[in-house]
Amino acid sequence: MERVLEECDRASMGLLPDPVHDLRVALRRCRSLADGIMAMDPDPAWKQMKKAGRDLFRSLGSLRDVHVMQEWVSRLGDSNDTVTTALSQYLSTRELQLKQEALKALADFDRKQWKKWSAILPRRAARLRPGNVIFEHLALERWSEVHELHRTALRNRSKVAFHSLRIGLKRFRYIVENFLPQQHAAWNDDLKELQDLLGKVHDLDVLWATALQVNAFPNQESRSHWQTRVIEERTSRIEKYRGKMLGKNSLWPIWRAALPSGKEVAALALRRLKLWASALDPDFKHSSHVTKLSLQLYDGLPPRKQSTNAANGSDLRAILQVAALLHDVGRSKREKGSHKTTYKLIHRLTPPLGWSVADLHLAAVVSRYHRGALPNTDQPYLRGLNPAQRQNVFLLAGILRLANALDADRNGRIQRLHVEQRDKVLVITAQGYSPRNRLAEGIAAARHLLEMVYERPLMVKPEKRRS
Repeated sequence: MERVLEECDRASMGLLPDPVHDLRVALRRCRSLADGIMAMDPDPAWKQMKKAGRDLFRSLGSLRDVHVMQEWVSRLGDSNDTVTTALSQYLSTRELQLKQEALKALADFDRKQWKKWSAILPRRAARLRPGNVIFEHLALERWSEVHELHRTALRNRSKVAFHSLRIGLKRFRYIVENFLPQQHAAWNDDLKELQDLLGKVHDLDVLWATALQVNAFPNQESRSHWQTRVIEERTSRIEKYRGKMLGKNSLWPIWRAALPSGKEVAALALRRLKLWASALDPDFKHSSHVTKLSLQLYDGLPPRKQSTNAANGSDLRAILQVAALLHDVGRSKREKGSHKTTYKLIHRLTPPLGWSVADLHLAAVVSRYHRGALPNTDQPYLRGLNPAQRQNVFLLAGILRLANALDADRNGRIQRLHVEQRDKVLVITAQGYSPRNRLAEGIAAARHLLEMVYERPLMVKPEKRRS
């Protein structure tokens, strides 16, 4: 981040092409670092830093586009060509305008605030070392996105689709470049070449659109001549891209083979969510213990036909696990009404690869009801859920409420739970529980939702000491 400040000083001295390029690269590096770390670290400073550099980055990008178009004009045209003259004059005028805009953006750039971020954010980033397998999961997420964009672009061949593919490939490349040194060493040359190929396709599309916009063609003959040249250059680069990304020598399976697969994908998604929660939750040790108790209850309670995974294809145990791990993230904002804040924070979270929006939403709703009012079908949190999903929420929220009450004093005293069904009563034997301490009253109230779900009484009793 300090490099950005150094390049700002250089650019301010004259705004020459090289310093402009170096500053843009430095800004791009910081913004791409923020993109990767924001997925695990919810500190708002990352988003603020990225936003602060946006206007300057865009101004420098527009100036860079003009420089690139000037190079293409000199390459595709000749000095006696009226189209070359018209485009060169327009681009020279546009370059002067953009330099002024870039100078203004540079003057408006808050270097003082950026300096503060330069001191704070690297320390936060140090929590996640490059090469961490969590970044492999993030790279796989980007790989999946860009692979789909690749299929779309080759299917419909539109300019918009190739532009989206270029951006998706950049996002994948930057995750690899910033966080996966081993993969970067093996893949960098190919990634850079592919980005350059798609970048030139985009540059040619921008050049053609600009030529049409400024009416650079005096007649149909000159327009056809330039269009033919542009299409030739564009097609040659798309064919080079296809040559590297299609057929038996395609790079797609090579990249995919070096990234997580199978059950590891779900496990790493959970680790990402835990990392995100631990950065917000002021007592994540408690949340981890509540998760342990919740899963013991889930595994011990008898199954219910009304609450099956088949209802919506969801893994209810995994949803409960995430809801329990994340149930107190709202306390990072405020103590009063923190359960509602928790819902909002989870609801806004982009699901990591391996999680759907629907399942993360269910986890958010379950977390919201870990305390406070009982879930009711009239409440807005449950709107949009089908009857089976609502029954699942009641079950999982009932388990989480009880588990949370069992560790209400946050000392981890109750370690082991055993559930059994005796006649028409569910009996939970809890190691470390005493019906005479101050927790008992809260536990008695917290078991109510589970009793409603199972339509039978539930009793919590201490584990008998062995003589």
